[in-house]
Amino acid sequence: MPRPGRLGIGVVGAGKVGAVLGAALRAAEHAVVGVHAVSEASRERAEALLPGVPILPIPDLVRRAELVLLAVPDDALGPLVKGLADAGHWQAGQLVVHTAGRYGTGILEPARAAGAIPLAIHPAMSFTGMSLDLTRLQDCMFGVTADRMMLPIAQALVVEMGAEYAVIEEEDRGIYHAALAHASNHLVTIAGQSAQLLRIAGVERPDRVLGPLMRASLENALSSGEGALTGPVARGDVGTVAIHRDALAKDAVSPDVRDAYLSMARATAQRALARGLLTEAQAAAILDALA
Repeated sequence: MPRPGRLGIGVVGAGKVGAVLGAALRAAEHAVVGVHAVSEASRERAEALLPGVPILPIPDLVRRAELVLLAVPDDALGPLVKGLADAGHWQAGQLVVHTAGRYGTGILEPARAAGAIPLAIHPAMSFTGMSLDLTRLQDCMFGVTADRMMLPIAQALVVEMGAEYAVIEEEDRGIYHAALAHASNHLVTIAGQSAQLLRIAGVERPDRVLGPLMRASLENALSSGEGALTGPVARGDVGTVAIHRDALAKDAVSPDVRDAYLSMARATAQRALARGLLTEAQAAAILDALA
């Protein structure tokens, strides 16, 4: 017998996120009634993660579904929701859920105006689009935004996928998403820039040097916060910082690497000063060396 409260779900966008979340909801015994997939890669992903689910045009999918999961690029979300509203496809009482980190439920206003119930559930995870993501969801947090009366529905969907949630207010979605982008995207940039510097220094396998260091630093930072801060800036080692500055001025070093190092070192000095790791005189000396 189906569990009570099971929904017919339509997945718009069989990208890495949509196909995985659709599979997770299916594993929770919801029925995925259709998926919209355009590219060959999306169709293959849908077949792999949602076998037997028909690939449908969006209007047909929305007509069949009690819950429509919109897993489309951020810039496409608003026009898609409005276009479906203008064509009269949204249904009263239908759940409309998007996965974009940048938006709360305001972007779904055209669907709300038609009587649909808007929810925002954003997984704070980097997806591969493969079945291993289903296991990784067990360690994932979702940023959830919804009207107070409907918030338990969004929370329940996340829990059913095996994940946890943090409630994000509508007006805080921008800073929430900036935090995630800063942590994830810029970490990748820093790793790439550091690998470039190591190659300039003649290291053939930068990943072997950076891997243990970055993993340990990340684990320490997550467990101890900024109490884990170490290195020449936090120690007030002006001479070492000056050597770094001069080394990064060489022609072989990309300007973006030099700018990123100097900016992050300044931010580190300011945060070390605020935590009492540096005296005002030490921080001033570090900032002078970075000028």
